Amino acid sequence: MLHPWDLSPQEAMALQRRLAGHVLLRPLPRRISLIAGADVGYGRHGGTVAAAVAVHTFPRLELVELVQVEDRVSFPYIPGLLSFREIPPLLSAFRKLRNQPGAVLCDGQGLAHPRRLGLASHLGLWLNLPTIGCAKTRLVGEHGEPGPCRGQYRSLTYRGEGVGVVLRTRPGVKPIYVSPGHLVDLDGCRRLVLRCCRGFRIPEPIRTAHQTVQRAVRA
Repeated sequence: MLHPWDLSPQEAMALQRRLAGHVLLRPLPRRISLIAGADVGYGRHGGTVAAAVAVHTFPRLELVELVQVEDRVSFPYIPGLLSFREIPPLLSAFRKLRNQPGAVLCDGQGLAHPRRLGLASHLGLWLNLPTIGCAKTRLVGEHGEPGPCRGQYRSLTYRGEGVGVVLRTRPGVKPIYVSPGHLVDLDGCRRLVLRCCRGFRIPEPIRTAHQTVQRAVRA
């Protein structure tokens, strides 16, 4: 157990600062055969949460396992502290997996976070797995506009440090914000995310997880 979850917002921010020092950036393993996507959705009134983990083969991206859990929300919505709302149900989903992924793509931030510990980094420390943040919007940092073609990107910098890339995954479509979570470097996360995008803006494993939680919260 990395830490308890019954924390005040002030305690949670202090914990993020401490845990950020444990995040490691390094090349991905040479061989990854399974890759997971993780996403969370909220019920209509915000009191319930659904979490899903979708495991795909890599590089073919065939779905091999899909786990979904539902729970009550136990932490208030505070920008920058999203992981304290979403990681507990995600951990419950990961515990149910029969297949261990070699890397995890998260709908959220990694290093591109005010305290260098977005959801992907936080989850990576809990799982001790390579994790990558793939967000549709920017939380922190500055960047130029990537070129219009698939695969073109620009660096995302925050306080003078490279914390991710702004990656065009489809021609003429808004880019996504990719940042290392844990046990992966900048170049590795960019390359892996691009290989997981098959005709859509977001990577296929996250897209599967997202569709799953959306069905759950509508139900």
